[in-house]
Amino acid sequence: MKRVVEAVKRAVASANDDERRAAVLFVCMGNICRSPTAESVFRDQVRRAGLERAIGIESAGIGDWHVGQAPDKRAIAHGRRRGYELAELRARQVSREDFARFDWILAMDQRNLRDLVELRPPDYAGHLGLLLDFAPELGVREVPDPYFGGADGFETVLELTERACAGLLAHVRRAHGLG
Repeated sequence: MKRVVEAVKRAVASANDDERRAAVLFVCMGNICRSPTAESVFRDQVRRAGLERAIGIESAGIGDWHVGQAPDKRAIAHGRRRGYELAELRARQVSREDFARFDWILAMDQRNLRDLVELRPPDYAGHLGLLLDFAPELGVREVPDPYFGGADGFETVLELTERACAGLLAHVRRAHGLG
């Protein structure tokens, strides 16, 4: 049954590719805390803006440690308290092919960004950078990894990604003529 659901999701995503005008990928270390949180937050903001058919959204991890796994239980719980649903997401590893699929590839920290720069093909013309650069008023550039910490870390990730995703959405709308 799970395979059927995944196949249907891929078919729907593929059908919607023709309508997409922008695609955003969020990247962290293992794709179980920060990047799935950012994906869920941004997906919600895009949905509320009525742009879910125009903007593709995914997340991935630099490493392959958690491929196929759901996000960290703490990320799921903290996200759910704010109305975000992360439980159905599954971790995947970033690939060179992602540079052909995504206009915006956003790292959670400098280490992730360095790894992405190494993967980036020379002809990549999209935006590769840090998510928090879309919220300069916060005074920080990196989303801290909450994995080895407590509840406060997951709340911090949510606070930072909510603010940065709002700034990102404004940039994506302008860059792609989405009103």
